Amino acid sequence: MTTPWSGAALAEAIEAFAPGSTDKSHGGDVWLKPEAAFMVCEGLKSRPEFKFDLLSSVTAVDYIDHFEVVYHLTSLPKNASAVLKIRVGLGRTDAVVPSVVPIWRGADYQEREVWDLMGVRFKGHPNHKRIMLWEGFPGHPLRKDYVTYDQSIVASLAPDDGAYAAGSETAVEPGTAGSQPAPGAGAEA
Repeated sequence: MTTPWSGAALAEAIEAFAPGSTDKSHGGDVWLKPEAAFMVCEGLKSRPEFKFDLLSSVTAVDYIDHFEVVYHLTSLPKNASAVLKIRVGLGRTDAVVPSVVPIWRGADYQEREVWDLMGVRFKGHPNHKRIMLWEGFPGHPLRKDYVTYDQSIVASLAPDDGAYAAGSETAVEPGTAGSQPAPGAGAEA
């Protein structure tokens, strides 16, 4: 079992080699300033007192007024773990963090997934495109402000002229298979 760094101890150790790079710490977490993230991550991997050689995961959390990008790091030689967080996209704009792919190659697909589903951009990513959804997909579906077709204002403004199937938000064109009675339902000719 790995030994987790406490947030306060890790923040103090980070400040020793990258002064002014942390925002705060709490429990086992350290919040970094976005502009210092790449330098801090590089130091956490290469410096002998840390040796965080494994990036276990990169994910993001939508807090409505901002996003947090969360990094789980593991040091196999030191048998230690750490959690870094970066607060971005205040006011839901400019959600951008530097890519850590040059530091940990395993961040490639994880950063693409966060971009695809949450809309957080990773500046400097070597292949910054969608990984799960198709190019041209409207929006980022794990964001709290994402609106699905069923929630669309277009469906709620449609006139009630019987063109909508009962219990469905999907329009059914008259004369199509969807508007025909089910087989054996006794349709009149």
